[in-house]
Amino acid sequence: MFFKPIRLGNMDVPNRFVRSATHEWMADPDGTPTGRIGDLYEDLARNEVGLIITGYAYVNPKGKSDHLQQGIYDDRFVEPYKKIVSGVHRHKSKIVMQIVHGGRQSMLSAQNPIMLAPSAVTITTNGVTPEEMTEAEILDTIDDFANAARRAKEAGFDGVQLHCAHGFLLSNFISPYTNRRKDRWGGSTEKRTRIIVDIIIRIREMAGEDFPVLVKMNATDGFPPGRKNVLDAPECVEIAKILAANGVCAIEVSGGIAEAGDELFRTKIGVPEEEAYYRDYSKMIKEAVDVPVILVGGIRSRAVMEKMLAEDYADMISLCRPLICEPDLVVKISNGETDVAKCVSCNLCSDETGIKCNYDFAE
Repeated sequence: MFFKPIRLGNMDVPNRFVRSATHEWMADPDGTPTGRIGDLYEDLARNEVGLIITGYAYVNPKGKSDHLQQGIYDDRFVEPYKKIVSGVHRHKSKIVMQIVHGGRQSMLSAQNPIMLAPSAVTITTNGVTPEEMTEAEILDTIDDFANAARRAKEAGFDGVQLHCAHGFLLSNFISPYTNRRKDRWGGSTEKRTRIIVDIIIRIREMAGEDFPVLVKMNATDGFPPGRKNVLDAPECVEIAKILAANGVCAIEVSGGIAEAGDELFRTKIGVPEEEAYYRDYSKMIKEAVDVPVILVGGIRSRAVMEKMLAEDYADMISLCRPLICEPDLVVKISNGETDVAKCVSCNLCSDETGIKCNYDFAE
C-alpha cells in the first residue's frame, strides 16, 4: 500500500511517503534559497519520496522565525526556486512549499522589534509579550500568504502547505490559548479558523482555483489532559472539517507548542508503541473529513507504517528525522532492505550549519 499512488486535489503523488517540512538552515540571510537546498530536495526525489514539503518559508520579513530560513516574501525569489523545483521534477516526486508567518515565534531585531500575534498573551518560556494584531495587519497577512502561494505557483511548485501548527501565527489563531480576541477573528471555533479560510479564498483568487492547498495543523497544543481553553480534541476535528469544506486538499496532523513542554520532536523512540504519537488525533480527523490525511510524529518502523495505512489512521506517512538520517529510506523499504529506520531520534540533526545526521553510529 506504500507504493499506491494518491491524488491530492489535482496533484497525483506516486506513493504514500511524505518528507515533512523541516527547517534546513541552508538559505541565505535574506531568505534566498540556495543550491544546497535544491540538492537536498533532488536527492529525496531521486530516492523516491513521493511528496516533498519544503522547509517553512516566511511570507513577510516580520514573520521570520529562525536564522537562514527560506523566504517567499518577494517576487525575486521565484527564479531561484524555479531551479530547485526543476531538479525535483526530473524525477517522479511532487514538491510543495510550506508557507508560514512566525507569529509569537518571530525573531526580534532592530529591524523587527515587535512580534505580532492574535492576542497579547505573554510567552511563558521567555517572558515576551507579543503585540495584538490590528484588523489591517490581519488583512495584510492574508495577502502575504496569498502572494506567497502565487510566487510558489510561478516557480513551478505543485502546491503550498499552510503551516498551522507548532506555535506559529496560524496555529496561534486556531488555539484558544493564544487567541483571546472578541472580534470576528476570535471566540468560536469558526471565528478562530476564519483567517485560514480567508487565506484559502485569497489564494484561489491569486493562484487559481485548482492550485493545491494543503494544511499542517495542530490537533493539540500539547498541554496535559484536563487543561481548559487550549486546543485539543474534539475541537481539532471541527477545525479540520471547516478546512476540508473550504478547499484544503490534504491535512497533515501534528501537535505541540513550546510552552506545553517536551512535545515537539520527541526523543528516545525505542519501541513501536512510542511511534506515531499523533495517531489517535489523525484517526479522529480521518473519520470526519473526505480529504487525505497525512500523519507525522516519530514513525520509524515498516510495521507501524503499514498499520497506520491499513487501519485507516492516515492515508500517507510523513517523515522528518528518518529522511535526514537516510535519504534513501523509501528505496530501502521498497527493496526489502530494511524494516526499521536507523534514526534514533537524538535530534542532533538540528544543526545550524545545515541539517544532517550527526549521530555516531559507531559508538
